Amino acid sequence: MSRSREDSDPLLAIGAVAERTGVAISAIRFYESKGLISSERASSGHRRFRKSVIRRLSFILISQKLGYALDDIKQQLDRLPNGRTPTERDWNRLATTFATDIDARIAGLQTLRDKLDGCIGCGCLSLEKCQMWNPDDAAVQLGVGPRYLMGDSASDVASN
Repeated sequence: MSRSREDSDPLLAIGAVAERTGVAISAIRFYESKGLISSERASSGHRRFRKSVIRRLSFILISQKLGYALDDIKQQLDRLPNGRTPTERDWNRLATTFATDIDARIAGLQTLRDKLDGCIGCGCLSLEKCQMWNPDDAAVQLGVGPRYLMGDSASDVASN
């Protein structure tokens, strides 16, 4: 007799999930109310979570630490089946889609790291370098915001 995938994914009390993940019980309930995770009800009425919810919670925690909003996280998690335990293939599909955004964030952070101590084309003109790279706030011709952090350069101003 073979066991189904659900049979191999035991149900846990909310306290056990909290203990393993380090997530407060109130936060687990909150995530459930937002549709990020789901539970089943035992005959006693208590919540029971599939053990696989630990991975979902871990994904939520890491994503939040990386600055993702709950709506963004939910959008990603909605790509996984909520009614069954996600397979490795399910997670691979999510990872592939999520990776594009993560790569863009990494590139943005590297740009910020590399350019933050110089003129960023924001118009504040508070650094001596700003007078050389953005004289009289010429970068405003390219649009609002920190133009040089957004991908423009001082040579773009000269060519406009």
